[in-house]
Amino acid sequence: MIRTATPADVPAIHAMVRELADYEKALDEANATEEQLREALFGERPAAYAHIAVSDEDGEVVGFALWFLNFSTWRGVHGIYLEDLYVRPERRGGGHGKALLTELARICTERGYGRLEWSVLDWNAPSIAFYESLGARPQEEWTVYRLTDGALEELAGK
Repeated sequence: MIRTATPADVPAIHAMVRELADYEKALDEANATEEQLREALFGERPAAYAHIAVSDEDGEVVGFALWFLNFSTWRGVHGIYLEDLYVRPERRGGGHGKALLTELARICTERGYGRLEWSVLDWNAPSIAFYESLGARPQEEWTVYRLTDGALEELAGK
């Protein structure tokens, strides 16, 4: 079962964000607090949205998708950028990841959004195979750039 996240889900989402960061070998970079996630998802001006995968068998939260809107100047419409998709390792293979992506695809088509996109680490072969099995294709002509920490502050003149 897939449902929209509620404030009561924030502790589970936070725990899974940390599990994902550990899997991606970047736990030391995952500094977001539960309060920051709560504000981002449920504050006065939400910056992101989340859906939860719940086990049909025991009602346990087993995964999540956290996303936000982007905008394509070429298409003239919004799209969804999927920041995180995570299903707990012991629950993988049960269709939860596909169900989460299916829900986001449904939102895109229902609202007239033109794209559903995300990033995946080059070494994450199981995820790449899963995404490609759904029809997703890598955008190999694009390279992601990022400014953080000191470089971001330096460019900002601080």
